[in-house]
Amino acid sequence: MTTRYKMTLAYDGHLFHGFQSQPNQRTVQGTIEAALKKMTKGQDVSIEGSGRTDSGVHALGQVIHFDYPGTRIPPERMIRALNSIMPLDIVFKKCEIVDESFHVRYSAKGKWYRYHVSLDRFVDPFKRFYTGHYPYPVNLEKMQQAATDLIGTHDFTSFAASGGQIKNKVRTMYYVNIQKDEQGNEIVFDFICSGFLYNMVRILVATLLEIGNGKRPVDDLPRVIAAKDREQVRETAQANGLFLYHVFYEDIPKKYRLDKD
Repeated sequence: MTTRYKMTLAYDGHLFHGFQSQPNQRTVQGTIEAALKKMTKGQDVSIEGSGRTDSGVHALGQVIHFDYPGTRIPPERMIRALNSIMPLDIVFKKCEIVDESFHVRYSAKGKWYRYHVSLDRFVDPFKRFYTGHYPYPVNLEKMQQAATDLIGTHDFTSFAASGGQIKNKVRTMYYVNIQKDEQGNEIVFDFICSGFLYNMVRILVATLLEIGNGKRPVDDLPRVIAAKDREQVRETAQANGLFLYHVFYEDIPKKYRLDKD
């Protein structure tokens, strides 16, 4: 007898070699599965994640599920038990018992990624693991204008790095928001989409920064999307500025449905 748990967690990706287990590497999945094995006194428990973040990428709202064997543990006790044996760069925030039909990846309605870019001239040693770095002039209004061309359903092949396993690259972009954090001297990008391709957010950020810097025309994105060609956008923003912010399991709230305006 097993009980399926759905858990939301945050982690600092700096010292992890990504989410997915890899031999002889410190990963988020491997760390959690080792903790569960300790709790079950030696029984293996596999976890599924809503997405596989890369090395150096962070999460504020990653979601996992797993089937825990034996006695059913109340959600609050499960959080306490796991957090008591987690390293300091992972924390569980929510837990619920779900039906066996729930799947953390296939049940998701959409994901929200956030990307921070520092505009400081030099790399700030206290921000270097949590922001990308772009020490060049950018025009915020140009980037905001260009981002409207991403809204809606498109084939995002041009924004998918090689190495991804997914053949169908059609996704619906519900929401893009680009704001300047004056106090931190950062640009903050938010993307909510039905799903994301390999390195898609980092490639989108790099392309929008080129538009903001005048290296690309403001109206270039429809052409790039139509080309379905990764060679049209060769740059990829650094991993360390990227955060998996939230995973939606209910319908996307109307305030984030710019595709319905």
